[in-house]
Amino acid sequence: METLETEKFFSDGKPLLKPISDHSGVVSVLLQPYQWLQMLCSRLNLSFVLGVVLVYGVNQGFSGSIFKVVTDYYWKDVQQVQPSVVQLYVGLYYIPWVMRPIWGLFTDVFPIKGYKRKPYFVVSGVLGLVSAIAVVALGKLPAALALSCLLGVSAAMAIADVVIDACIATNSINIRSLAPDIQSLCMVCSSAGALVGYATSGVFVHRLGPQGALGVLAFSPATIVILGFFIYEKKNSTVPMQKNKKDTDGLGVAVKGMYKTIKYPEVWKPSLYMFISLALNISTHEGHFYWYTDPTAGPAFSQEFVGIIYAIGALASMFGVLIYHKKLKDYSFRNILFFAQLLYFSSGMLDLMFIKRWNLTLGIPDSFFVITEESLSRMISKIRWIPMVVLSTRLCPLGIEGTFFAFLMCIDSFGQLASKWGGGFVLHAFGVTRHEFGNLWLVILIRNLLRLFTVCFVFLVPDSDHLDDLVPSDGLPKNESEDDDDDIKLLLL
Repeated sequence: METLETEKFFSDGKPLLKPISDHSGVVSVLLQPYQWLQMLCSRLNLSFVLGVVLVYGVNQGFSGSIFKVVTDYYWKDVQQVQPSVVQLYVGLYYIPWVMRPIWGLFTDVFPIKGYKRKPYFVVSGVLGLVSAIAVVALGKLPAALALSCLLGVSAAMAIADVVIDACIATNSINIRSLAPDIQSLCMVCSSAGALVGYATSGVFVHRLGPQGALGVLAFSPATIVILGFFIYEKKNSTVPMQKNKKDTDGLGVAVKGMYKTIKYPEVWKPSLYMFISLALNISTHEGHFYWYTDPTAGPAFSQEFVGIIYAIGALASMFGVLIYHKKLKDYSFRNILFFAQLLYFSSGMLDLMFIKRWNLTLGIPDSFFVITEESLSRMISKIRWIPMVVLSTRLCPLGIEGTFFAFLMCIDSFGQLASKWGGGFVLHAFGVTRHEFGNLWLVILIRNLLRLFTVCFVFLVPDSDHLDDLVPSDGLPKNESEDDDDDIKLLLL
């Protein structure tokens, strides 16, 4: 998205941040987030920042956290499904995210009524709204039909994500010095929304029941529908025959550009690492969740406390964003990912200690230990994830950045799907069920060893930072229109 006021901003010679009149250190610290947001709004346009807040904060952060906790209880208590089967179902949630290149192609080259972005926000919101209402209003559904409704909610989140990610990728290319700041904004909004969602999820489940609490998921798509109607976008006035030809040409340019770009070693090597690092980190979440809430084998955490655990983890992830933004963003991608992966392996050993109940031997209460473990894990996970997303934005060629960024995120979704299904397979192979957790510690140990093994592939990541050029300048076909990016501009009416 080409910013409207960037050139004027620089030509005025004004400082990015206004000086603080009060020299108090406390006031200065408190005003830093406001000044940072003010700077982003000035250089990136207010509408872009608000779009990130809505999509990442409300859609992904708040609704995503509610979705995670409530569906866990829904499958466990309403549908009464085994944890390994739930892992399979959760893996299916990633299918709409795997399809992000398709959504990206639609939003880049197939406008509706002359608009590229507004209609897809509306479609996304309506799909999520109908799916969330259906799973609540129709009572206890067969597992396949319930899964279809939940897939609709996931698809709505994915489509909205693709639309805003196209703008993120373009801004990261146009003002590369702000690429880490943009990702920090995304992660802060996501973590803040998740903090609110996790903190209230246990209360919703307790008060409304697992099925009734799913109705809360209708709030986020409703805001996306409103966003679609009130976002101003420049209408394309191309006549129908010219429009069809332009769409066909645009699709060809996009496909050729993606194919040409992905062949560069500077692109496919880090993409391969991102997939490997996610796929080898097999998920054991459902085994953990069933054990957390089991009154016999586990600590029997209440619904409210499970939400508190995840909420504190979301708060810790915000500290992870802060650490990256303040201390790590100028280091090379390779160095950050190498040490972050080692820390990720180390934090995983705390899970093993908890499953074996060694914390009680050391005199550490379950509640304190699990909150500490969740906080460290989420913080390190965020520090590990942000550089991969920033790197993805730097791999996108200008002109098809929406489609190509969606393609890279699709690779990541494949890795997460492989993680869920791989974890489900291991849980099933070691006989972890709804009430049997004797071998859960072995599953955790295998997961941790795979995390350590991932370090062997860090050499695939470029030893460069966010300011370096990674994609060769000839990475895009020459018949691209320079005016195509004008349609990506999103402004609040």
